Amino acid sequence: MAQRGRKPKPTAIMALEGNPGKRKLNQNEPKPEKRAPRCPSWLEPEAKKEWRRMVKKMEHLGILTEVDMAAFAGYCQAYARWREAEEFISKHGSIVKTPSGYWQQVPQVSIAQSYLKIMTRFCEQFGLTPSSRSRIVVEQTNDSNDPMELMLLQGGGKSV
Repeated sequence: MAQRGRKPKPTAIMALEGNPGKRKLNQNEPKPEKRAPRCPSWLEPEAKKEWRRMVKKMEHLGILTEVDMAAFAGYCQAYARWREAEEFISKHGSIVKTPSGYWQQVPQVSIAQSYLKIMTRFCEQFGLTPSSRSRIVVEQTNDSNDPMELMLLQGGGKSV
């Protein structure tokens, strides 16, 4: 039976956002290892470039796990195809005159729009848009040796 309503947000994302709805977090949710999957050999060359550009950044943030290969590959492939369509438009223009004299939009415009929508959906899932990122709270490590900063972090800098 299909689930109704909004699809559930992953527990890791809810925790990073500070659990704003104060709902009980799913303690039994699968927790795959936070390490990047291998880049699939079947990706287009431009998709592989995007994979290499983003994979370490996402792994460092802890948002890419070993089981995310298909979703991340989908993002990278959509990126490659979007970029190809946009490069075509930049080189040839977005409209052409037909033999009958009418102006017509080139197919690459709708192709680019379709792949941009797909990319955006993947980006939102991975927290790669400004709005999805703004809801994530990253735990700060206290690596500072500055005594004043340490005092302020511990609440010792309150004014009376």
